[in-house]
Amino acid sequence: MSDSDHKGAAWAVSPSQYLTGRPETFTLPERPVSQYVEMRDGCRLAVDIYVPDGGQIPKQGVPTILILTPYYRRFALREGCASSTEPSPNIALYRDFFVPRGYALVVVDVRGTGASFGTRDSFRSPAERDDFHEIADWIITQDWSDGTIGSTGISYLGAAACFLASTGHPAVKAIAPLFAVWNTYADHFYPGGVLLNQLASTYDDIMVGLDHDRRDVLAKFSYFNNPDYAGPQPVDDDPDGALKHAAIQEHLGNFHMPDFITEFRFTDDRLPYDPSFGSHSFSPYHYAADIRPDVAVLSVSGWMDGAGFANGSIARFLSLPNRNQHVLLGPWDHGARANASPWRDSASSEFPLMGAVLRFFDHYLMQLDTKLQEEAPIHYFSMHAETWKAAQQWPPISETRRYYPDANGQLSAAPGGADQDSFRADFTRGTGTATRHERLSALPITDYYTDWTEREHGMLSWTTHPLGTDADIAGHPIVNLNISASEADAVLHVYLSELEADGTLRYVTEGVLRALHRKLIPAPADQNWSWPYRDYSRKNSAPLVPGEPAELRFALLPTAWRFAKGSCIRVSVAAADRDHYVQLPYGRPPEIAIQRGGDADAHASWIELPWQTIN
Repeated sequence: MSDSDHKGAAWAVSPSQYLTGRPETFTLPERPVSQYVEMRDGCRLAVDIYVPDGGQIPKQGVPTILILTPYYRRFALREGCASSTEPSPNIALYRDFFVPRGYALVVVDVRGTGASFGTRDSFRSPAERDDFHEIADWIITQDWSDGTIGSTGISYLGAAACFLASTGHPAVKAIAPLFAVWNTYADHFYPGGVLLNQLASTYDDIMVGLDHDRRDVLAKFSYFNNPDYAGPQPVDDDPDGALKHAAIQEHLGNFHMPDFITEFRFTDDRLPYDPSFGSHSFSPYHYAADIRPDVAVLSVSGWMDGAGFANGSIARFLSLPNRNQHVLLGPWDHGARANASPWRDSASSEFPLMGAVLRFFDHYLMQLDTKLQEEAPIHYFSMHAETWKAAQQWPPISETRRYYPDANGQLSAAPGGADQDSFRADFTRGTGTATRHERLSALPITDYYTDWTEREHGMLSWTTHPLGTDADIAGHPIVNLNISASEADAVLHVYLSELEADGTLRYVTEGVLRALHRKLIPAPADQNWSWPYRDYSRKNSAPLVPGEPAELRFALLPTAWRFAKGSCIRVSVAAADRDHYVQLPYGRPPEIAIQRGGDADAHASWIELPWQTIN
């Protein structure tokens, strides 16, 4: 099976159909124009400009796609390298897709990166956000600009597109954040309030390698270790690279992620030297009210996109009041570098993602007849069914079904007698190196959860009887665990699996929660979750009282999955994942008891699935 948009009838005009009628009518310039643009404080940002060539540019100019990156707008190439070496591996896709179809492309090394001057004082610094408004001001004064701007990009670049829109600049008409967070704390570094234990150091290694031009450090990352690369490309007026080297000297003062991110173990923590600066300061949601209502938004993510990036796409859709919003959720890992469905024919995605992005920008920047207005706002891929579906709202399935842990490892449709299942946290347990997390660490993983039977073995688990029909889930599974523990803190990892009739165990999704963050509060407008909301603040945290009951209700990561007739549904619980999350409580593995059975409305534990029976 593939993730091709020919699977299903979800589109009025599929992205691949749209592409067949949208040929290239321009050519790429032989090379971009590159220059510095000076900011309000004198900081100079390196910019590459690609303008369509080989055709008649309209008198009024063309729309601009703006890419804002910390990962080099372009690499310098060593003398004598192969002519086929691509100097812009992170940008070439946008360049080759948009410029020949009539868009200008502007690519910026954000402050403190690449050949730009300045020093980065945080992850997604508010100072960068101010720069973006000035870059937009500069673009609309150029003779090739028609005065409209769109922005896109994967991960950091996608969040930067949100920051650009939040400057309120009137020229920004459409953004397509791809695989990008909404809440950096919850979607990225602290899912469930638990710090990812390797992500910060891996990110720091990448950024030291790039920002300090340390090619020895970059050598261990396949995305950046091409021996033909020779640091960031200088701008045109810096032929000997002297300015670039001066800029890199300023980068030596950049923040380091392991030090920085641990300042915010709770969302109401603030930098001791800047009481206004917290985790909200580098999260797009915080600036949602400043996004103009006429900005169109295309949010793209995948069911295996890190530890919460799909939540970011969904929360953005639910939180923004903007009328022209679209969501695309595929069977993808971070960046759609792989189709992660276990039933795929190939690891390579066959979905024309850039065709979907082009159609979106054509509609809102070029006002072309794309038929986009005739379609549902949400498109998602159902794994195991291996088909695309459309929906008007999130969640796409409104009916639910609950299952309850029962005696003898059963997962039942009704609560049984009151009892409990107990286990001791095993801090040596991990989920391995073929999981949804590895791609965020820039590891070239394409085969996911191939050892899941081994990894899940020994967890406390409950399993249904074989299903009598196929059944679809689409949305956020919700778990409600009534627990007691021997320590004042604990972490609960919950996994959902399909046990097929032949005994094959398939990982479906997972969720995690630190017990001291169990308090639920109403969701604010800028984080309008459709799943249980908590703010992960110190103010609303509460240690467990050892031996006393506590309720933990939280969502697993969203998915769309078909359980086959004859398969069983399995829920498994662990209290550690040493391969990805920090150990909590430190050196004190708790004994955990999970209450089951009894009154379904009081003390029962359960999982609730968005459910549709397929007859």
